[in-house]
Amino acid sequence: MTRFRLRDFGIALGTAALVSSAFWLATPTSSQAARPARVAGKPNLNGIWQAMNTANYELTSHSARAAMAMQPGPVVPVPATPVLALGAVGAVPGGIGVVEGDEIPYLPAAAAQQKKNQANWLTSDPEIKCYLPGVPRANYMPFPFQIIQSDKAMFFAYEYAGAVRNVYLKDPGPAPADSWMGQSVGKWDGDTFVIDVTGFNDQSWFDRSGNFHSDKLHVVERYTLTDPDHIWYEATIEDPQTFSRPWKIRMPLYRHVNPDARLNQFKCVEFVEELMYGKLRKTAP
Repeated sequence: MTRFRLRDFGIALGTAALVSSAFWLATPTSSQAARPARVAGKPNLNGIWQAMNTANYELTSHSARAAMAMQPGPVVPVPATPVLALGAVGAVPGGIGVVEGDEIPYLPAAAAQQKKNQANWLTSDPEIKCYLPGVPRANYMPFPFQIIQSDKAMFFAYEYAGAVRNVYLKDPGPAPADSWMGQSVGKWDGDTFVIDVTGFNDQSWFDRSGNFHSDKLHVVERYTLTDPDHIWYEATIEDPQTFSRPWKIRMPLYRHVNPDARLNQFKCVEFVEELMYGKLRKTAP
């Protein structure tokens, strides 16, 4: 049994307060588009940010196709029966990859598992079941997220599934338990904010194409403000159980500049209850 420490209680209270603030700090105000350039001498990362790419479909370069889930057809593969009725809505847009070198260096057994994951996307992708997205996937899903920065704290609030990250500015030591979002420890490297993330479980994916990791995942993120409305984001991914070497993703993040920008709620757990548990419903004999 894990012991609950007073320090954990303080962290929980502080996190709860920040989560509550996350949905109100961006209420309509003219200050959303005009803000201080720096916070305590460091670049001001405060704001609501979003990636504009197709990385959540597939991290590497890919062509448009009829569906994420396909099945053999009379001539060429066709959309799988469960997604057929979605038509163009269920199609996959083509995209330029965000992986440096456009290749993920899987070990042989892991490469086979990735192909298996992709073939079973409809039943295996954690996103379909509204599980927490993990890092770095949380940053390039088709939902905005908010960075809340002060001189003493850094906090990330995600619209998808209400996911959050409390970024420690002082290393608390190894994570007490593995988790979906891992444990984040941040520091400034000049004007770049660097987050070292460890303590992951092995349940999250990197995208809908079945790219995955083990519980040995280690992610180092770099957030560099290139101008008031753009962050250049890089994440170096290391997992010796899954990959033959470290690899990197890179992309710009765009700040929502509209004066009424805010996070909406997308607590999707209730949206998938029927999918996950409908089969257990009692029916009349």
